[in-house]
Amino acid sequence: MATPNVYADSIEWMSRNLARRDSVILSLHPHNDRGTGVAAAELGFQAGADRIEGCLFGNGERTGNVCLVTLGLNMFTRGVDPQIDFSSIDEIRRTVEYCNQLPVAERHPYGGDLVYTAFSGSHQDAINKGLDQMKISADAQDADVDDIVWAVPYLPIDPKDVGRSYEAVIRVNSQSGKGGVAYIMKADHGLVLPRRLQMEFSSAVQRITDGEGGEVSPKEMWDVFNEEYLAPISPLERIRQKVTASEEDGGTDAITAVVKANGKEHEITGSGNGPLAAFVDAIGTIGFDVRVLDYSEHAMSAGDDAQAAAYVECAVTRPDGVTKTVWGVGIATSITTASLRGVVSAVNRAY
Repeated sequence: MATPNVYADSIEWMSRNLARRDSVILSLHPHNDRGTGVAAAELGFQAGADRIEGCLFGNGERTGNVCLVTLGLNMFTRGVDPQIDFSSIDEIRRTVEYCNQLPVAERHPYGGDLVYTAFSGSHQDAINKGLDQMKISADAQDADVDDIVWAVPYLPIDPKDVGRSYEAVIRVNSQSGKGGVAYIMKADHGLVLPRRLQMEFSSAVQRITDGEGGEVSPKEMWDVFNEEYLAPISPLERIRQKVTASEEDGGTDAITAVVKANGKEHEITGSGNGPLAAFVDAIGTIGFDVRVLDYSEHAMSAGDDAQAAAYVECAVTRPDGVTKTVWGVGIATSITTASLRGVVSAVNRAY
């Protein structure tokens, strides 16, 4: 029994002192009784060994032999081709589980169900930023993401290299933060939430996970988002609007809109340096005191019929004098309509 470095020293001594070394295949057969089978194999190989004997997923006597899956993919992460095809690791795992009648642990390196999944908020945030940076780097090199060197925190290899997908890379539970929420909203629902909105919405998701426990699925997260930002229509509901744009740059736009305020229908008019400002001016005539603090928008997909998402941060002063700063979200095929829906969303969330 020895630590991996002492084991490697022994292999190095053997390799240097065996007679007719060129006629000998110096083969390693580490077991995992101390939990260091892979480390011993890697150091022993670097010390001069020619071959390593092991088992898939570390099966074998007692605690098992060195895991060839872990060993081979560790080499892969260092840019060394292990000469083993791991491109469908789930199929390999199913075969091994069937033959051995033993399950592979969910957190077994590279092959377990959860090894490419992050629940921790800080890990999710780092992965999300890393994936975004990969896209930026690929665009800068005029290349595809798959063609540049993989460099994402907490993911030593691209899950696609072993037949996995990004779908389960980030899952949200009570440990998660804004990074995980932002990733799922972008990856599954096409919404690129501004940072402060990420923080606001993640608090709403956190209330669900803290109260009910377990995970929040992408569908459940969308249901929470819809209920929080898109569905409310009280006290303000936009019915229709007509915008008259200024013909001069920097001119004043005008709007005529029909809205319901506390269930009563009103036709309102307003003006401003754009449709959003004009609408805020118009709803001010029926008692809604709103200031727009921040605004962003994006298309949710490509094509002529693509929907647009608008995010509006507003300071809304209620009749009781209390001012609340909240985000509103609007989604529509027209960016103008989406932005007005965002203002309505903010007003309703403030009341």
